[in-house]
Amino acid sequence: MARFEIQRAMAALQAEALHWPETALTAVARTMGRDPVKILIGCLLSLRTKDETTAPAAARLFALAGTPQAMLQLPLETIERAIYPVGFYRTKARTILDVCHTLVERHGGKVPDTMEELLALRGVGRKTANLVLALGFLTPAICVDTHVHRISNRWGYVRTKNPEETEFALRRKLPKAYWLVYNDLLVAFGQNHCKPISPLCSLCTLHAFCPKIGVTTHR
Repeated sequence: MARFEIQRAMAALQAEALHWPETALTAVARTMGRDPVKILIGCLLSLRTKDETTAPAAARLFALAGTPQAMLQLPLETIERAIYPVGFYRTKARTILDVCHTLVERHGGKVPDTMEELLALRGVGRKTANLVLALGFLTPAICVDTHVHRISNRWGYVRTKNPEETEFALRRKLPKAYWLVYNDLLVAFGQNHCKPISPLCSLCTLHAFCPKIGVTTHR
């Protein structure tokens, strides 16, 4: 099998991304000035929730409180109403208050900028931690969600069984120049073209050199 042309793919996706809707967390980062607090909470809201639901929910919540200290002044029920209908909104409201309490008590109201400290926060896994580091601190990090895992393997760029394996495989292989943009590009690509089932290969600028590993039907 020919080696996948990652530089060619990145150039094509960066050009195409200009025509795709902005992902929810990129919108949060852009409109909130890369505030790590808002990016962290936006990440927590986005878990198992579509972008079109996440972005308005985050905006409603941040209109009420923009800092951990202010968030702790809100009743649980107020947060629940603000973020509804994100998935598991009641659990996420409790998680947000718990995280804000930890940020105030242990970090002076600031979001920590290390993987170890981020992972110690309730509800934060490697995906969320990497996204906060990348979007909130511009620290080179690779956030791997289902889109990144699926597409990286579909290209044959990595051969991994789960997102965590994919993250470490990409850390070894992906040029660092792409680390900060890789997640955003592949999420948008996955949402608009490279779908889990029957991807839109006929409309894809990568069609000619993509090996389409695991794809049985496409449009």
